[in-house]
This record gives sequence, C-alpha cells and structure tokens, in this order.
Amino acid sequence: MTDTPATGSVVELGPQVRSYEGGRILVGGAPPRLVRLGARAAALLRDRRLRLDGPASVRLAQRLVAIGMAHPVAASLPAADLADLTVLVPVRDRPGPLDRLLTALGGRVAVIVVDDGSRDPRAVARVVHGHGARLLALSENRGPSAARNAGLREVGTRFVAFVDSDIVVVPDTLAMLLRHFHDPQLAVVGPRILGLREGVTSDRGNWIARYEAARSSLDLHSHPALVHPHSRVPWLPSACLVARVDRLGGGFTESMRVAEDVDLVWRLAAGGDRIRYDPAASVRHDHRTGFAAWLGRKAYYGSGAHALAVRHGAAVAPATLTPWAAGLAVALLAQRRWSVPVAVAVLLAVARGYTRKIPAGTAEPRRLAATLTGLGVAATAEQTAGLLLRHWWPLSLAGCLVSSRVRRAVLVAAVADGVLDHRMRSPDLDPLRFVVARRLDDLAYGAGVWAGAWRGRSPRCLLPHVRRTPKGSG
Repeated sequence: MTDTPATGSVVELGPQVRSYEGGRILVGGAPPRLVRLGARAAALLRDRRLRLDGPASVRLAQRLVAIGMAHPVAASLPAADLADLTVLVPVRDRPGPLDRLLTALGGRVAVIVVDDGSRDPRAVARVVHGHGARLLALSENRGPSAARNAGLREVGTRFVAFVDSDIVVVPDTLAMLLRHFHDPQLAVVGPRILGLREGVTSDRGNWIARYEAARSSLDLHSHPALVHPHSRVPWLPSACLVARVDRLGGGFTESMRVAEDVDLVWRLAAGGDRIRYDPAASVRHDHRTGFAAWLGRKAYYGSGAHALAVRHGAAVAPATLTPWAAGLAVALLAQRRWSVPVAVAVLLAVARGYTRKIPAGTAEPRRLAATLTGLGVAATAEQTAGLLLRHWWPLSLAGCLVSSRVRRAVLVAAVADGVLDHRMRSPDLDPLRFVVARRLDDLAYGAGVWAGAWRGRSPRCLLPHVRRTPKGSG
C-alpha cells in the first residue's frame, strides 16, 4: 500500500469480495481473481478488516490493495493539511452555483476560479472577489480541459482538487480525500457524487430528478474501488476529483470537450499510477432534471466513446468477454433447440476448468468452481443486456422489426435489467417509471455513441473485446 505505512491504519475487503474456508480463499478484485492465503495470513483478517501493525500485515495489505481486493479506510490514515491543497474551479457564467460552492468552502482552502470566456465576466468576478478567491480570466471560451490546465499551471500546492461550479463540497470532505495520498503510488482519488436534492423530503423533484438521485451517470455507487479500465469503476468524473500535481504532467487533453476525465484516468493508470474511488467521502451535484437537458447530457456523454477508442483502443469496448462467455451469450440469444444443451455443455466445461485451477487442498473445489462459474454467468448476462439495450440498441431495434426471437430477448433483458437495478438501488421512484427512465438513459447514451462513431467514421467504440484467457487466476 505504501513504502512507509501508517502504524494502526486499516484496510478493508471490498463488499464484492467473497471469502471461503474461514478466509483462506478470497474471490474478487479488479479484475476478479482467486487468492489463497496461508493460515497465518488469513488470521490477520478480522471482520474483513486488516490492521497494519507489523511486517506480515503490511505485506498482506500491499498485496490485497494492489489487486483491488482491499481498500484503505481513510478515517484510519493520518490527518492531512488543507494548506497543501488548491481548489480549482472552471466556470463559464453560472455565478449563482459558483457562489454556492465558494460559500460551502468557507474560505478554509485556497481557491482559483478560471473564467472560461463568460458572457458576463463581471458577475463571475464579483462572486470570486466576494469570497476572497483568486480569479484567472481567459479571453475566450476554450473548453473545460483547457480551463483546468490554465489553472493547473498556477497551482503552487502539492495537491489540486478539480471541482465544477455545480458541485457542493465542504473542506472536511476534501481533507478526508487527502488522507489517501499517504499512498505514494496514488495519483488521483474521487468521492461519490450524489444529487443536491437527495435526502430532502420536501423537494423530491420530478421523476427524472428522483431517477438521477439513484442512478446519475456521475454516481459510481457505494462500493470503493481501484480505478482502471477493467475495474467495476473504470473512471472518475472531473466534476470533483483530487490529484497529486506532480503526477498530472500536461493535465487534461485540451482537444477533448467530453470524456477528458476518462482519458486522464486511463493515461495515469497505463503509466502505473494508482487511482482510487472512495464513496465514504461524498459531494453534491446539481443534476439536470429537465427532460430535454437530461437526455441531451446522456447523449453527450456517449459521444465521447469514439475519441476514447482512438486513444485507448479496447479499453473502451462496450463489453469484455472470455470466449466461453461470448459462446454462452450467442447460444442463449439464438433461442434454438440446441441453445440450452450447448449452454449447459459450456458451463460444465468452464466449471471443470475452474476445478482444475483451484489450489490443491481446498475443501470443496466443485462448490467453489460452481460459484465462480455463476459469477461469470452473471457478469456475462449484465454485459449482454448492456449491448442489447444501450450500445447496440439501433441493431436491436432493427432486429425487433423482423424477428420474434430478438423481440423476446430485448423484452426480457429490458424488464429484468430494470427490475434488478431498481431492487439494488431502492430509488424514491416506482419500478415502472424507474425502468422507463433507465431505458431512456440507455437510448440517449447509445445514440451518442453511434453519433460519435458516425462522425469518426469508425465502429471501433462499438466492438466488444474478447480476451483469450481469463485474467488473474491465482
């Protein structure tokens, strides 16, 4: 975890890590893998937590953190000094939200506001000067990436927090995120981004607002994660993230006005830096809740997929499948007489393969192999539904016009995916409207992906990636 770990600090197994045989076998991580621990190492884990109080616990923590199975508990790390941080806010007009953000910061941390060519720069300047912040005014609108980079060149502290003007964050949250930089490999950490109105019962908003409160594109859910293209949390939104200045190099790619945050995270990860998502720290975001603006924003996010495919290749693939998972999906989608027998044969072969790979001495290797196979099936179903309903929906729609099998597959996927998502997230919205909003979200995002692919004259961002061998066994 760190070259000089803090005595008494704690790491905790991620919620999605499964434990077998009294903690001696762990399954999870990013990407998922199986890890077998010796009896002494397993005994160091108590209630899924590991306290760093000796060389053995440090070595185990380093191993589990590096593969995304365990995550530092920020509250157990040494306190950080806000004097080491500068908050950088790119803004174009919107003096009201900017005033709300600066009020929340309360003058406890240095702030640079970059005015990215506002139509009314005086209104922005009044707010900035009224809060004692520093103003950097650009003569023309250059986009959020260029605005952040211009501000970054003025930062004199070790750390910088990129915060959009429609975010509300308090200094204590930023101080908690700074604790993670006790890890010298960490380049960036991001908090959970919740809705501004969430939890305010007197202002529940319309049904789009309530959907966004549960499933905003910026809310990366409640599980901590190591962030990289093959993780369940593959990116961090630049709406709010904290970074080590000397790891950012040239900063954001200025030619990108969308997905620039994904690009930055992936470049850093490819260079060996560590990026972390910590939902224990949260900020608030003023979500778009007007119907047209909401759909437009979803499509805008999708339009960045082509640029990411050009820069990062298969990392942006809408699905990453093993050959057996791809074969299983094709067999079941075909809905022929041979589909079920073929699917069963595939699953038996996969389970047998897992059984051979499970370390000798495991008490119930077949049961564990069946569990691993089931996890793979669930992941395959999730990704296949995403292809049908989100990334490939124009093809699904065309297929529905001519094939009852396609109609049946799309209907089952649309309902099952929506109902399971509703159950998992427990939104303040009935299942019917949640499922409708979920499908509209997919349609808008997918339309953006296809529009970007069309403009770029390349289908690369629409192609799934089939990897030849499963990663991270052992």
